[in-house]
Amino acid sequence: MEKSKPQSHLTPTAWAIMIALALTGQIAWAVENSWFGTFVYDTITPDPRPVAWMVGASAVTATLTTLLMGTLSDRTRSRWGRRRPFILAGYILWGLSTILFPTAAYIKETSLAVIVVVLADSVMTFFGSTANDAAFSAWTADVATSDTRGRVEGVLNLCIFLAQIVAMVAAGILIDSVGYFTFFYSLGGIVMVIGLIAGSQLKDIPIPMDPPTRSFLAEFGELFSTETLRQNRPLFILLINIMLTAIGMQVSFPYLIIYLNNYVGVTKTEFSIIGGAVMVGSAIMSIPFGILADKWDKRPLIAFATVVSSLGGVMLSLFSSIPLLALSGFLWQAFSMCASIAAVAWLKDMLPEDKRGKFLGIRMIFWVAIPMVLGSQIGAMLIQGFGTPTVFNGQAGFVPHPIIFQVGSAISLLALIPLYFIRSSKA
Repeated sequence: MEKSKPQSHLTPTAWAIMIALALTGQIAWAVENSWFGTFVYDTITPDPRPVAWMVGASAVTATLTTLLMGTLSDRTRSRWGRRRPFILAGYILWGLSTILFPTAAYIKETSLAVIVVVLADSVMTFFGSTANDAAFSAWTADVATSDTRGRVEGVLNLCIFLAQIVAMVAAGILIDSVGYFTFFYSLGGIVMVIGLIAGSQLKDIPIPMDPPTRSFLAEFGELFSTETLRQNRPLFILLINIMLTAIGMQVSFPYLIIYLNNYVGVTKTEFSIIGGAVMVGSAIMSIPFGILADKWDKRPLIAFATVVSSLGGVMLSLFSSIPLLALSGFLWQAFSMCASIAAVAWLKDMLPEDKRGKFLGIRMIFWVAIPMVLGSQIGAMLIQGFGTPTVFNGQAGFVPHPIIFQVGSAISLLALIPLYFIRSSKA
C-alpha cells in the first residue's frame, strides 16, 4: 500500500504571514550584517577588531539561542500554539532592542562603548534568533512538505533579497539623509508592528497535546551524541559544506561597506545603487532556482553556484568602477544565495520530523557560529596585516584590503570537497 504524502498547510494566509515575517526579519538581519559594523567604525572606532568581536559574539548568541529555544519550541504544548508564542513575543522584543542599540554611541569612553555595543548586539540577536532562527524557521518546515520545500526556500530567499535591497538601497540613502539614530528607531518600530500583526494571526499545525516524555536536558544533550551523528551522517556532511561556504563569505562581508567607503571611495548612496542592482538581479534568480532545486539533483546545483560565487568574490577585489562592482557583486551574492537555496532545501528534507527545531539549532553552529567567529577573525587579521593604517576621530585603525575577498573565495571553494562524500539528492 502506497504511503500517503504529508499534508501541506500552505494556505494563502500562511503564505502572507510567512512573507511578512520573513521580509521583516530579514530586513533586521540585513541591517545588522551590513550596517552595525559600519556604525561602530563610523561612530566609535576604526579598529576592525571590535567589528569582529561583535560579529563573533552575535554568532555565538544566535547559535546557543537557536539550539535552546528551538528545542524548547519542539517541546511546547500550549493553547497559544507551538511556535507562535516565541514568534510573537520575540519579534516585539527584537524591535525594541534594535531601537536601543545605537545609544551605545553616546558613551564617550571608547573601550566601554565597545563593550556596550557588543552586549547590545548580542541582546538583540537573542530575541531575533528566538523569533526567527528558532521558531519561525521551524514553523516554515512544519507547514511545508518535500514537494513544496524548494518553493518555500525560494520565497524565503526572495525575501532575503528584497530585505537586502531595503538594507542596501534605502538604508544607505536614509543614513546619509537622517543619520544612524533615526534609521535604527524607524527599523525597530517596523519590526515590532509587523511582528505583532502577523505573529498574532499565525497558526501552528495541529500536534498531539501529550507532554514530552523526556526531559529538556535529555533532549538537548541528544544533539551532541555520537548516535545522533551516526544516524544523520549525510545531514552533517551537508552542514560541513554550508559551513565552509559561510566561512569564506564572512571573511569579507562584515567589512564590505567599510572597504567600499574607505578603500574604493564609494559613498553610502553609491553603495545603495550597487547593492540595489545586485539584489534586484539576485531576486530575479531566487524563485526559478528554488523550482529547479525541487526538480533537479541539488548536489551539482550547489557545486556550480559555489564556483561562480567564488569567481565573483575575486572579481570584486579587482574592480573600482560602479558597473563592474555591481556585476562582480551580483555573481558573488546571487550565486551564493543560489547555493544556499539548494543546500537548505536539501537540509530540511533530511531533518527528523519531530526534532526540526533543535536540528535547525545544530545548523546554526555550522551556518552562523563557526563561520562568523572564524571568518570575521580571519578578515580582521588580514586587514591588520595588509590594510592601510588610518586615524579616525582620534582612534587608530586600518582600511580594509582587497585580499579579504580573495582569501574568502578560496575558502568557499573548499566547500566542494564534502559534496563528493554525500549521495545525490535524487538517489
